Amino acid sequence: MEERNNRDIVNYIQTELLELRDLKYREFHAKLIPNVNPETIIGIRTPELRKFAKNLTKNPEHKIFLDILPHKYYEENNLHGFLIENIKDYDEIILRLEKFFPYIDNWATCDLIRPKIFKSHLSELSIKIKEWIRTEHVYTVRFAVEMLMSFYLDNDFEVEQLKIVSEIKSDAYYVKMMIAWYFATALAKQYEFAVKYIEEKKLASWVHNKTIQKAIESRRISNDKKDYLKTFKIKQK
Repeated sequence: MEERNNRDIVNYIQTELLELRDLKYREFHAKLIPNVNPETIIGIRTPELRKFAKNLTKNPEHKIFLDILPHKYYEENNLHGFLIENIKDYDEIILRLEKFFPYIDNWATCDLIRPKIFKSHLSELSIKIKEWIRTEHVYTVRFAVEMLMSFYLDNDFEVEQLKIVSEIKSDAYYVKMMIAWYFATALAKQYEFAVKYIEEKKLASWVHNKTIQKAIESRRISNDKKDYLKTFKIKQK
């Protein structure tokens, strides 16, 4: 891109994105994100959008795009997320994320953001995660739990993290689903500690049962453990 004003940059990016449109994929993908207005969905396969983001990152003007919110298209939001992922400075990523969080309105955009640089800043990130979990914005909370699931269930696992997630109070479907996903993954990776939350029924009933369901579907959990988990299903009235 040559130097141009903000509107020109947006027009350029939108034109490039529309060139990548796959109408059949658009129809399929729209069904997966029912809370997103179908008219805002272009229909771009994730590998194509990642490739575009990688190329766009090479031009410094891409940061102007990151300053222009809100976006018109769903894929512009996903592009925004991929561009944040590609930032090499941890502090800038945090600033960009916190500016972007209010505009994330669906699970797919939320879940695609997973900056690899976080692996080198787990101590600082854990502090931010605790802040994000206390917010009322659905996808900020979901993102925080996903970061705990992605980066803290192996060597950097701490028992306290299970407690933090279990104490989230939310009726939002996409938060409850992420909590269940987190605990199912914890059962696969930190069974000894996570199973106590099932045995003692420390999770909300819906999340409890969904966690067991996801654990049973997992290939990382042995059949004997699955059979044991099944005995703790809560009967719904």
